[in-house]
Amino acid sequence: MVALKNYGEIVKECVKQKIDLIISGTGIPKDLPSYTKESKTKIAPIVSSLRCCKLIVEHWRKKYNYIPDMIVIEGPEAGGHLGFKQEELGENQPKLEQITTDVVSYIKDVEKETGKKIPVIAAGGIWDGKDIKKFLKLGASGVQMATRFVATDECDASIEFKKAYVNAKKEDIKIIHSPVGMPGRAINNTFVKKEEKEKSKIDKCYNCIKTCNIATSPYCITKALINAVKGNIENGLVFCGSNVYKVNKIMPVHDLMQELVTEIE
Repeated sequence: MVALKNYGEIVKECVKQKIDLIISGTGIPKDLPSYTKESKTKIAPIVSSLRCCKLIVEHWRKKYNYIPDMIVIEGPEAGGHLGFKQEELGENQPKLEQITTDVVSYIKDVEKETGKKIPVIAAGGIWDGKDIKKFLKLGASGVQMATRFVATDECDASIEFKKAYVNAKKEDIKIIHSPVGMPGRAINNTFVKKEEKEKSKIDKCYNCIKTCNIATSPYCITKALINAVKGNIENGLVFCGSNVYKVNKIMPVHDLMQELVTEIE
């Protein structure tokens, strides 16, 4: 996350460990190429619009003479932190299909100019093989799926976290205001309801987020996320995608992949 105070150190360590690919979001990774230059580590920004995509690509080309190795588009139906303003999320919110079409068209022009192949990955609310095929037809090279893979045997989140997905109803999905300074999509559980009524006392600051102010933050985002993934759901923030209510069981990744492939075929 670009919002992390030690963002640069984390990227440098990834490069040192010869990580193949860094996907960077929760903020605009304007200076990401400065940390990966002269390395084999590939880098991909997460964008939420054509405007954001152009801003990053043009800035990287001008300042670092570097073209993104991949582009990930996260639309308004994604889980967790969202690259949209609160007022943009609703009935008239941007459609991932249109954003993908616009970004693919722009990236094709960049590919022609530079001779570099730049895969575009669509994400946010993609549920089944039908969705995957739709975005492939729109020109995306692939898709990113998170919510469905949380409810799998292999996911390392706690069983309580997975059950929160299985038990979620459509009306349980809520857009919250994160201490990071962005809206986020989460399950409206006991923790979220409690935080709406009264601000938690932050007893320890992990000093992790650039924009976080311990005096004004509604709660500690790090503690809330760690609590949730470890199973302390009552005191945890459970981020989720817009289709979480469709999850009805926990299954092996192999079975989920077979299901998706069959739907696509």
